[in-house]
Amino acid sequence: MTDLVLSAWSAVTPYGVGGEPFRAGITSGREAVAVLDRETYPGPFTRGGVVPDFSAATYLGRKGTRTMDRETAIAVTAFGRLIAACGEGVTERPDEVALVLGTGSGSVQGIMDFTRDSLTGERPYHVDPARFPGTVMNRATGQSAIRHGIKGPNTTVAGGALTGLLALSYALRLHRGGHCARVLCGAAEEYSTQRAWLEWHGRGEAERDVPLGEGAAVFLVEPAADARAAGRGPLARILATRFRAHHAPDDARQALAACVRGALETAGVTADAVRLVAPLGLGGALALSEERAVGDALGAARPRWLRVSALLGDTSAAATGLQIAAVLAAAGERGLGPGEAALVTGVERDGTVGCAVLGGA
Repeated sequence: MTDLVLSAWSAVTPYGVGGEPFRAGITSGREAVAVLDRETYPGPFTRGGVVPDFSAATYLGRKGTRTMDRETAIAVTAFGRLIAACGEGVTERPDEVALVLGTGSGSVQGIMDFTRDSLTGERPYHVDPARFPGTVMNRATGQSAIRHGIKGPNTTVAGGALTGLLALSYALRLHRGGHCARVLCGAAEEYSTQRAWLEWHGRGEAERDVPLGEGAAVFLVEPAADARAAGRGPLARILATRFRAHHAPDDARQALAACVRGALETAGVTADAVRLVAPLGLGGALALSEERAVGDALGAARPRWLRVSALLGDTSAAATGLQIAAVLAAAGERGLGPGEAALVTGVERDGTVGCAVLGGA
């Protein structure tokens, strides 16, 4: 695992399209959550973090985008920016490039709109067939591969707020299994009225004041030697990923602390080498447990904390992917330095915890 690195990244976020707006926003600590236009985004939330002036037609052109849902458009745009930054050489052997994308349920808006049309139409089959592909979870992953000519393994991963970390872990296994030469990996989520209502009803009272956000973060995962040969200086070495489950909310702190300790041990990293910590931190008791767990594992170390959710809102499936991007943004253009490490953590409401340890390449 230690031979694989993150050598390039890009993002589509409420700060704007591309990595630079995200870097500027994260490093300055500027909040991207704002008052929502109630005509465009009716629902239970009055504030949210949405990508400004974003549409599929604007960033991908009108051809083939009439029925493209927002999540798919965000993901395809993010991968397009990443490939453009790396140069066409990164996909010149498309059969050797894998694509792994984390998502929640696909486009909740697309799924529910299609279902509604089948119930309210004169006949159940009087629906727009062109919109049916938007009802499946792997729509964004498939479209990203098709539009960018990628023909290697194509995988969709879903795991709640830990989705970004799970997608990264799966990407590592794909490469270790010899299924690809490099992996385009990331996570995406959309803001929609239907997602807003589902989140609202699924939360406890204490969490309903956390606004929603949207966005995508995508990365190029490849061997360090390949990155250097292509002129891409490795930004961070992927040292370890680790996941655990806990039975009750009160056990989250102990589970995550054990998870972090195990990942640091696997990575061969001491607590005082951890320069950056990017927690999920969605508020409430679980966020407090998360911070305390990291403190338990790191002891007296005093890293810099990157609280992404406080700036972007609850980006759900994209959250831990955006946390990884925040680490790379904060590390600068040269990435983590020798002897430096970063920790990305998450506590999912449904009883899982996870983390990743990144190191200087």
